Amino acid sequence: MQPHQLSSGDVIADRRADYARMLEEGGEPEAAAELMEQALELVPAWAAGWYRLATYREKAGRGEAAIEAYRRTLTLDPDDIFGAALKLALLGDAATPDLPPSRYVERLFDDYADRFESALVEKLDYSVPQKLAALIASTGRRYEHAVDLGCGTGLLGPEIRGRVGCLEGFDLSQNMLAKAAEKNVYDSLTQADLSLAPDLSGLFADAARHRADLVTAADVLMYLGNLESVFAIAGELAAPGADIAFSVEDAGEGDGFHLAPSLRYAHSETYVRMLLARHGLEILKTVKSVIRKDGGKPVSGILFLTHKPA
Repeated sequence: MQPHQLSSGDVIADRRADYARMLEEGGEPEAAAELMEQALELVPAWAAGWYRLATYREKAGRGEAAIEAYRRTLTLDPDDIFGAALKLALLGDAATPDLPPSRYVERLFDDYADRFESALVEKLDYSVPQKLAALIASTGRRYEHAVDLGCGTGLLGPEIRGRVGCLEGFDLSQNMLAKAAEKNVYDSLTQADLSLAPDLSGLFADAARHRADLVTAADVLMYLGNLESVFAIAGELAAPGADIAFSVEDAGEGDGFHLAPSLRYAHSETYVRMLLARHGLEILKTVKSVIRKDGGKPVSGILFLTHKPA
């Protein structure tokens, strides 16, 4: 089991849950669901168990039963570390939340940290750091102070280190920050929550506002829906004359954002342009490109290079 799915506290329930997982992995989600139901009869307050049951039911095509299990998960786990609210939204049982639960995102990447780079780079053809670094390099500038928002394991850091003086990294996941530290590229690495207002985010606890002449966010904004908080933070970080470079998954036509089956958000170019204008940021360049694969299919993204007027 993953760290967030530790023992239910009952040996028999755990054994049945393990067998259920093997059945699901073997292509038998209905049988897995039945066995998981038996496990939950022994430990009815096991939130992780209800979430697993919901996923088995969903894969078996039992939508209403899956919704019932996701609801039970959310009742037992109000912090929603499993992202049950996102699943309910995709199944049409709830409105799409503007933002995912911070505890869900933190847990997701804490669990994912050890295998993040191998999965993303080697298996999913992830290319945002190189493409965003090339966009930044096109300015011809050298930057004195850069802040990398949602730095993760630090994949962007080595790509831009040669053109920045001081490089700060921020991420919600402590495990991802630990991986980034191993690269010895960042001058400082600190936990922060981009879904919160600037004063609460953790980005200004011990550091000045308007300190950065480069702000980056590579493959981060897809884990947020409403991007108001991010652009507010970027505006507080950026000094007059600063460049801000970031990527989004492309939602295509429309003027908003939507939640994809991957549980990531896609944003339309119209929506991003509206927010940039609202926060007084000028667009220097945009690049549309495939940024990764998901389920063997290409995922389209948009890279933005923007500027805060002096």
